[in-house]
Amino acid sequence: MQNKRYIKKLEQYEGLEGWNRMPLGRQLEIWADGYGDNTAVSDENGEITYRELNEKAEKMAYGFLDRGIGNGKKVLVQLPNRISFVIAAFALAKAGAVPIMALPAHREAELSGIMELARPVAYITADKYLGYDYMPMAKMLEEKYDFLEHVIIDGKQENKEELTAIEGEKRELPEVDGYSTAFLLLSGGTTGIPKLIPRTHADYLYNARMSAKRCRMNENSVYLASLPVAHNFPLCCPGLLGTLDKGGKVVLCANTSPDEILSLITEEKVTITALVPAMVTVCMEMLELDEEYDISSLKILQVGGALLEDTLADRIIAEWPCKLMQVFGTAEGLLCFTGLEDSDGIVARCQGTPVSPADEIRIVDESGKEVKDGEYGELLSRGPYTIDAYYMADEANETSFTSDGFYRTGDRAMRTGEGNLRMGGRIKEQINRAGEKILPAEIEAYLCRYGKIKEAAVVGVKDEVLGNRSCAFILAEDGESLELGEIHRYLQELGVAAYKYPDQLEILEFWPLTSVGKIDKKVLADMAVSNK
Repeated sequence: MQNKRYIKKLEQYEGLEGWNRMPLGRQLEIWADGYGDNTAVSDENGEITYRELNEKAEKMAYGFLDRGIGNGKKVLVQLPNRISFVIAAFALAKAGAVPIMALPAHREAELSGIMELARPVAYITADKYLGYDYMPMAKMLEEKYDFLEHVIIDGKQENKEELTAIEGEKRELPEVDGYSTAFLLLSGGTTGIPKLIPRTHADYLYNARMSAKRCRMNENSVYLASLPVAHNFPLCCPGLLGTLDKGGKVVLCANTSPDEILSLITEEKVTITALVPAMVTVCMEMLELDEEYDISSLKILQVGGALLEDTLADRIIAEWPCKLMQVFGTAEGLLCFTGLEDSDGIVARCQGTPVSPADEIRIVDESGKEVKDGEYGELLSRGPYTIDAYYMADEANETSFTSDGFYRTGDRAMRTGEGNLRMGGRIKEQINRAGEKILPAEIEAYLCRYGKIKEAAVVGVKDEVLGNRSCAFILAEDGESLELGEIHRYLQELGVAAYKYPDQLEILEFWPLTSVGKIDKKVLADMAVSNK
């Protein structure tokens, strides 16, 4: 017989500073009252004030209600970084509907899984984006799923409802409980089965508010959403919501490209942005080639989404005119940032501390016993903005949460003597080579210290003799060539155990990236197999 599942009681957090049982639609009204004619959001086509944003979201909410889109109904939203995304998200919040935050890069395989699990009544998408025509996919979904009552297009499209035309007569909006689900975020997992992450209005606003506090944001803050804003990092860490809560300005980057990112920082006098490590590297290369970019307005560069190599952290600290803030976070909840007062040594080597005093963390070994400070184990978390279950996923919930409600992040971590977390990569990425355990992040850090290597990524692949073998992918410094034997000699000089030496070496000119700019290790593993 299964143990009764732990269910978090949000009421226990009501005494926390920054906690409020406030629905996001109502919160936007408060922001509009307080910040009025300040610019809230800008994109490549214009800008919108706080007051205008609230008014447009309200009119759209009436239109959604006219179509029966409210009262907990699910809506699949797949829009790029545009003001229309922000309006639609708040309009759905006001109507009491629940947007499912798909990324622009998702295609039929991902969307079909989401459809079958959540059964949304509406799908909101762009007509075209970055050369991709979404209309054939929208038509396929509409024909395949009879529960999908509305396909709404952000753009001009005959015989389809247009997002800009979704308006209705003013009326009393429904009461929305701040403890109800505000968004369904997508898990960053690599399995084909989607896991949806239910975040409530109250916990997500608290998430954003505590993130903004750690970043010391205010009305003068200008946040650049460099990554797809439907992703948790630029949506709420502090992202869009945290910036709006402080009365700042959000600049939406239409494409996650280094030239546009650097141009917008220059033109908009951006004070804070968030990037993944691979994108930081490309931006640094562009800064070396083009002196017209001016990033002197930046006060904070957040880097997260993947492990930041120590050597790259050192370069950022030395070369960028702002404070580096390392970020470890999960869409399921827990957020850790380094502090603006932390020393360069801590910032370069750690991923900080939780943003809330009510966050609870454990670091445990394979038997569930807590490890000592300085030892790696699996990171578990529980707290005010960490979920207690995935949406309609009983099997995943049994394995992803402990009996007392701690979320198993699947990440290796250690706690330093100062109380900071240092992450060690995903546990499932650990390579079991002939019975010996290899941590890719450790080997990547060693390789990046070698003068000929710019960046490195280590993956494990199945091997008939060893069980698993390791393959090191590297980007070499300009004009440098490398062979596997040279790598082995270098690691030997460092005193690294021989079983940790890469069995295979592949040199690349650029990384394959995921939809949010992370190095795609699944693609690397496939390349390692095909190139052997």
